[in-house]
Amino acid sequence: MRQRRPASRFVLCLDPGDYPASLERWKVYGVLPDAAAARHRQLRVIDESGEDYLYPKSLFRAIRLTPAVARLRTASRR
Repeated sequence: MRQRRPASRFVLCLDPGDYPASLERWKVYGVLPDAAAARHRQLRVIDESGEDYLYPKSLFRAIRLTPAVARLRTASRR
């Protein structure tokens, strides 16, 4: 049986939608797990303010970063 891969911790913003003050097109954002949000087609994204907010999943595309880049990206947020 094939194991299911964990969800991406990072997404690329394809369209800031109604949130241009909070999201930038083509920027990589961190994502926090939120099962309740996922049921409503939302993602809990860490936006420009450094806070996490719910945004429509349709504004983003999940991406994979190499482990080294993911560590650097996560460390730069601290």
